[in-house]
Amino acid sequence: MTVRLTVLGNPGHRRVTLFAAAARAAGLAEPAVLPWLDVLRGSYRLPETGLLRIESPGEEPEVDRLLRGPALGPGYAPTRVEGTAAWYAGVMAALRALATRPGVRMLGDPEEIGVMFDKRRAHALLDRAGVPVPRALGGEVAGWDHLRERLADAGLHRVFVKPAHGSSASGVVALEFGPRGQLQATTSVELADGRLHNSLRVRRYRTEREVATIVDALAPDGLHVEQWIPKASQSGRSADLRVVVVAGRATHAVVRTSGRPMTNLHLGGARGSVELAREAAGPAWPALLETAERAAACFPGSPMVGVDVLPTTGWRRALVGEVNAFGDLLPNLTGLPGGPAEGLDTYGAQLAALTAPSPSSPAATDHQITEPAR
Repeated sequence: MTVRLTVLGNPGHRRVTLFAAAARAAGLAEPAVLPWLDVLRGSYRLPETGLLRIESPGEEPEVDRLLRGPALGPGYAPTRVEGTAAWYAGVMAALRALATRPGVRMLGDPEEIGVMFDKRRAHALLDRAGVPVPRALGGEVAGWDHLRERLADAGLHRVFVKPAHGSSASGVVALEFGPRGQLQATTSVELADGRLHNSLRVRRYRTEREVATIVDALAPDGLHVEQWIPKASQSGRSADLRVVVVAGRATHAVVRTSGRPMTNLHLGGARGSVELAREAAGPAWPALLETAERAAACFPGSPMVGVDVLPTTGWRRALVGEVNAFGDLLPNLTGLPGGPAEGLDTYGAQLAALTAPSPSSPAATDHQITEPAR
């Protein structure tokens, strides 16, 4: 029997259209789209049968306004950085409500998505599982003065300060203390009238007043603070990896390089060469991919995750920076040579895993779909 796919997403967004294109290429029926906006408003109908793929609610202005607008009040603007705790609470409430609906079968565990979207919980889970992660402060950070005190007690002089529920490096601050008390914060945050706005231009703040304003504004939503690890380099630029893991296997990898602490492509980072990274790592390359797979194994109910792997100097070992529930938006990227998704994009790889018969039976499992009759 053919099982239909429905995508919980934002209609017209490239995440939805690229997944639909991959479904058509695989000979599957066009997935239906369940708009995030309808779910958050409580006005929607679910298909009677099928699997529900959960996509990111991001990059849709009305969705963002519903999630963060009440928390930010009259000062709301889509560029604002604050309000991530309200965003997180709204998304999780919607996913949990969907999970209770009769007959709904989700591709992805909402509670695991909740952990991935809380950097503090995700870091702690990985650490308990023995996955290498940067040292973190742990616990709450009440504001700038509290952060300074805790960093001094921990002997940490270079850290990343991250909104606990942030994404796409929004609000992330790379913080450095010099030997003579100098202070530097590198971030995409733009300060305007005491409010924080996202910017595509990475800038540096060097006065304590400015840095304190940023941290104090971010703290109420929750902060995750971790040690700044010197990373490997490629062509003279700092480099890390986004590794997509599908059904437990590392299928795709992107090298991200930058002259700044943040390697995100939308902040001026650039795709590097996987071949050069493989050559630099030599026999350690499989272990770098295995590190991503070990992180993914901490989320057994998630058929796909994107793992940010931080290779250390020399490409010989790596730590895990983050695990992303929606880390598969990597257009024009095909699977690693010799891997299970060679020649497929990230969405095609996930559909191939879903349509593959189980080892014990040719029939599809609860999380597999069959191709329609031709």
